[in-house]
Amino acid sequence: MSTIVVFGAGGTAGSRVTAEAVGRGHRVIAAVRRPEATSYLPAGVRVVTGDATSERTVREVAPDADALVVAIGGGAERGLWRNAAENLVTTLRGMPAAPRIIHLGGGSTLLTPKGTRFLDEPDFPAEYRDSALGQADALDYYRTSADGVSWTYVSPPPLEFHPGERTGHYRTGADEPVTDDQGRSVLTYEDLAVAIVDEIEQARHENTRFTVAY
Repeated sequence: MSTIVVFGAGGTAGSRVTAEAVGRGHRVIAAVRRPEATSYLPAGVRVVTGDATSERTVREVAPDADALVVAIGGGAERGLWRNAAENLVTTLRGMPAAPRIIHLGGGSTLLTPKGTRFLDEPDFPAEYRDSALGQADALDYYRTSADGVSWTYVSPPPLEFHPGERTGHYRTGADEPVTDDQGRSVLTYEDLAVAIVDEIEQARHENTRFTVAY
């Protein structure tokens, strides 16, 4: 059994990661800005007030944790994700038995068949551009500046990613979307949560990015 801190546990992705981890018998600490909005989380979850950009929060929860899951977002400014990544890395670096970082990143950072990022396509929706660039900034930071810390960046599909059924099945890839026979890359939040908890338990993608789809 592991102790898992979920930053953003009250959100669409974070709540599903929390439920999946609790369902497998792990201890979960939900780090959220608004504890009053987490009454629907499973029984036994410890709720603390804090966020991934706060050094104080990370220092408080990290000593008890095996993994820190970053599932933050929702209309935030571009700098949020890079700030969170930098705070986690610099705070954990040198800490004895530091937990792993599992960062839920954007699918728009994946590569198209042309080798360009989805977020750089001319028809990429303008309303999502700042958050997409923010997640790209975080990925760049992990890849260039996270020495001495164990991290994993997880990308869902770039388009067809939504709440739905938990099947327990998925396939993984690296920097290009995983596609089915029809060329579609599809996943539910529920099965993304399965993949994230699997990664915490099995550590197959340390210090790299991977993507998930059916």
